[in-house]
Parts: sequence; C-alpha cells; structure tokens
Amino acid sequence: MRYLIVVTAVTTSIAASGAQAQRPPLVLAAASLQESLTAAADVWARKGHIKPTISFAASSALARQVESGAPADLFVSADEDWMNELAKKNLIVASTRVTFLGNRLVVAAPAGSKIRIPVRPPAALARVLTAGPLAMADTAVPAGKYGQASLEKLGVWAQVAPRVVRAENVRATLALVERGAAPLGIVYATDAKASAKVRIASVFPENTHPAITYPVARLKASTNPDAEAFRRFLVSREGKAIFVRYGFSAR
Repeated sequence: MRYLIVVTAVTTSIAASGAQAQRPPLVLAAASLQESLTAAADVWARKGHIKPTISFAASSALARQVESGAPADLFVSADEDWMNELAKKNLIVASTRVTFLGNRLVVAAPAGSKIRIPVRPPAALARVLTAGPLAMADTAVPAGKYGQASLEKLGVWAQVAPRVVRAENVRATLALVERGAAPLGIVYATDAKASAKVRIASVFPENTHPAITYPVARLKASTNPDAEAFRRFLVSREGKAIFVRYGFSAR
C-alpha cells in the first residue's frame, strides 16, 4: 500500500509539472499591437510552440496590473516610461529589456473625409482641429502623451484642449473616428493602417514629440518556461519582420 502511495504521489507531481509546462505564456501588450502581435503569436504556434495568451490594453493600465501582482510573463509597452516604472520597482528582468519597434503619430479621419490638415502655420492647424471634437487617448496613455506633446510643440494645445474627447487607449480613440463620434483622432500610423474605415489625414513631424518606441521585457514574476523563448523570437530579425509588415519600424 505504501508503494502505491509513493507511485501516486510521483505521478501527481509529474502531471502537475507537465500542466505547468503546457500553460501558454501570458503577454501584456499595448493596444496598438493587436494585429501584429497576434500574427507573431500565430507564427510562433506554427513552429510547434503553445500559442501565447495576449491581453491588450493601454500600457499604463497593464503596468498597473503588473504592480498589483498580475501573474503575467511578458510586458510590451508603447513607451519607455511605463517600462521604466516597472524597472524602478524591480518588477522586470532588466537583462531581457529590449526596445525593438518604432511607430509614427498621425491624425486619422474617416475614409470618405476630404479634410486636409496643414501642420503649419499654427493658426491653420488649430482651425481644422477645433472644427469638431478631437479624439485622443488619455495623457496617462503613451499615445495621448505623444499627442499632447506634439500639439504643444506646434503651438496649438491651448486652443485644441477644450475640444479634446479622451479615450482609454489608442484603439478606443480609433473607434471614435470609425463610428463618426469624432471627425479626427490622434493615433499611431499602424492603427490607421489596420482600419479600412479611416485614412491618415496628416503625419506629425517626429521632432514634435518623444520617439515612439516599444520595449519588451520578461517580468520577474514569470515562471513559464516558454516566455523567454517567445521574447527572443519577438526581438529576432524574423520576429521584427512580422511587425514591419503591419507598419512598424524595426529598431
């Protein structure tokens, strides 16, 4: 009887270990990565790996989840600030942090819109942007932070701010433009490219806002054996090529 108990205990231990190994990595990723990171996960799965589970939201919201103890494996942010926040609190494995993508900031308009947006002079830009509600992500969100920085640099933020409609993330901003709730929205170039319902009406000069970069890192709390392998795939030449097809720049 004792022999049977030992065998049962060992078998249970092996089964539990196997179940843990089979759990897919959980990736917390910026909302703007929806199509591209999903495609990367599909390619990874076709290589014989378990497809990662991905949770998309604003980088700020995801960072706060990590701070609250969310049992995730990787974090992909749409800016350096939120990754820095987690680094300061010793919540990431510093040696795994890599900035691997870039993006552009644009003004999106409905696909059928004929509106033209002059970036300069400031008076002309302000006149167009204040003609109706301007959709933007909240300034705690990277896209909102970049947007406000650009409008301040271009000298029109004071006029535009009262007309801004805030959204929880960049994809919610895009949705406001798609359904006609706002005639214009500040999003990333990749967001506009992902939607047939909008077009890029203007591109912000890169020198008007901080560089738009995407760092990835493994979280200290991660216990999934596949997480590090998937992170390395994302930052590899093959991985970055997938994101480039969706409009990102490789770094």
